Amino acid sequence: MSQTNLTTATVGTKTTSNVTARHSKLEGYEFYHKILGSPKYVVAPMVDQSELAWRMLCRKYKADLCYSPMFHSNLFAKDPKYRKDALQTCSEDKPLIIQFCGNDAETILEAAFLAQDYCEAIDINLGCPQAIAKRGHYGAFLQDDWHLLNEIVKTLHSNLKVPVTCKIRIFEDRDKTIRYAQMLEKAGCQLLTVHGRTREQKGPLTGVADWSYIREIRENIKIPMFANGNIMDLKDVQRCLDETGVDGIMTAEGNLHNPALFTGQTAKTWFVAAEYLDYAQRYPCPISYIRGHLFKIFHHIFNLRPNANLREELAVANGLEKFRRVVQKVQQKYEPYHEGLKPYGKEEIDPSVLIEEHEYNMCLPPWLCQPYVRLPPEIHKQVVSEKARLAEDPSRDKRQYYDNEGKEISRKRMKKLRRRFRRPDKPEGKHDRHLENCHHCCCNPLGFKCVFRLCRICCRDRCYSENFDCLGHGILIKSRRAKAKLYEEIPRKDSAFTEDQKPEDGLEHCKRANQEEELRDALELIRQS
Repeated sequence: MSQTNLTTATVGTKTTSNVTARHSKLEGYEFYHKILGSPKYVVAPMVDQSELAWRMLCRKYKADLCYSPMFHSNLFAKDPKYRKDALQTCSEDKPLIIQFCGNDAETILEAAFLAQDYCEAIDINLGCPQAIAKRGHYGAFLQDDWHLLNEIVKTLHSNLKVPVTCKIRIFEDRDKTIRYAQMLEKAGCQLLTVHGRTREQKGPLTGVADWSYIREIRENIKIPMFANGNIMDLKDVQRCLDETGVDGIMTAEGNLHNPALFTGQTAKTWFVAAEYLDYAQRYPCPISYIRGHLFKIFHHIFNLRPNANLREELAVANGLEKFRRVVQKVQQKYEPYHEGLKPYGKEEIDPSVLIEEHEYNMCLPPWLCQPYVRLPPEIHKQVVSEKARLAEDPSRDKRQYYDNEGKEISRKRMKKLRRRFRRPDKPEGKHDRHLENCHHCCCNPLGFKCVFRLCRICCRDRCYSENFDCLGHGILIKSRRAKAKLYEEIPRKDSAFTEDQKPEDGLEHCKRANQEEELRDALELIRQS
């Protein structure tokens, strides 16, 4: 199972513009059945989260098709290092669809040429709603520019030897959403994924995806379709297939919290985490990716107050062995409860975590993989408005804080105690770095770049009294004094005009007088400073 990095060869878009002019590649349902193998369970493209190690874990748990993380087309096309680091695959990582974001047809095509030999299709990201997509003008912020999208899809469809697919979000207007999907189909899109949320539904305002939009799109286009949104377990998968009539179900957040979702299992978190670490060792990836996955898997465990030290240990871990120690500690604590060797008592939830009771029949112990359920947008808006109201109410009661001994303390002290509770192993009041003190016997740390090996205060005093400069601290007493002396001499030479020397042009005379006045003001400021 050898890992293969993407090659860094360059391909010109002009010389290969007719590579598939005869459309020898399979399209539509032929492509879906013969090339992709009729996938029903699909892992979504996720930035920094659907890397090779995670894809291989998901394939073990019945994922039929995986997407790569979203790649930036301009960087992928122009930067060999980005291209090499971005896409890693192996012979078992099939079928695979590579996703790009961008807003220029030729740039996306150039990137797709470099990737098409390593995947079954190229996907265009038209669904990202984040602020970075708005700044870069890609993702869901292209959905209003149909002319540009038509050009991008047509360009890729006409020139690539693999099909082009798209992932979109819906508009609030149903008819417009249907016309949007039909436009992409007509331009050459061979498989469409529809996320049943609008561009504005993100973060705390995510809300529930509307499957009725997906069903209506399914009824009005002829290419294969995937549905995305509201997938928390295997029952949701089947329910979405029945209600929408799509060909497959794509999941992102549900997959991150439970990679065994498509099997219907509620796997033990430590078992899944250990498996993922084995894949991460076989297919190396950045430490930040690994840490992010473990935080998702252990989400419900780390929300419990007694596990604050484990959460902190994972946050500062920087290697596979340290990650494995955290997983082992979780297993040692919760496996006796899972095996029934010890009775489990409900643990206190961290006070910084906002928990809202939900009306659904799901009660799983925290050590099993399970979905993360967001607060409904209505409740989030109520919480925000209530906080705003209380902040503006002058007659509100001042909130009181108490320590463990029942003594009243300030809000600042309470926040400090909470930080100390979350990080019990960090020594209080000590720096992580060993700082050397100033050579003038004061308690301040010296500046590492100071030429006199002094702190800023002592260095400033010395430079002022002995007429020195210190570039390390940016204190330029000697230079400023020399400049002031130079400027003092200029008005003396130019201001003493005789009657014969006065300039003939009155405007020039006024300009010279203004310059002299500005110089005097500058000198006065320098003296005062």
